[in-house]
Amino acid sequence: MNATSSATNSDPVSLADALGSFEDLWSPRIVTAVNDYDVRVAKVQGEHLWHVHDHTDEFFLVLAGELHIALREDAGERTVVLHKGSVFTVPRGTEHKPAAPAGASILLFEPTGTSTVGDRHDEIPSHVDATTGHTLA
Repeated sequence: MNATSSATNSDPVSLADALGSFEDLWSPRIVTAVNDYDVRVAKVQGEHLWHVHDHTDEFFLVLAGELHIALREDAGERTVVLHKGSVFTVPRGTEHKPAAPAGASILLFEPTGTSTVGDRHDEIPSHVDATTGHTLA
């Protein structure tokens, strides 16, 4: 199944199967689409990079493990910790850096075509996939 077929028909998508279909870290797969938004799943471990999405919020749902999101806000820097089942939205224009010290599986909800490294970002480390999402195999 690919993202196009899952987005255009009524077949259910197993998130466990989707996550089991790849091993790459920080390399999201598109499981379906809702209007002009992609629903993506990713396996993450270690640190991502500081980046900003200038024109869109970024929604995170932790499916397994624990995700830390460092934020640089007007009031200063803080880190939110998301446990399994937790959701958090990073507001557009907020510099942030996700990390998963022990590993996690996450679901992201973003406009189609949104880059994983945002509109502005630090240097991209080799373990981070700069992509707008990959289709499922």
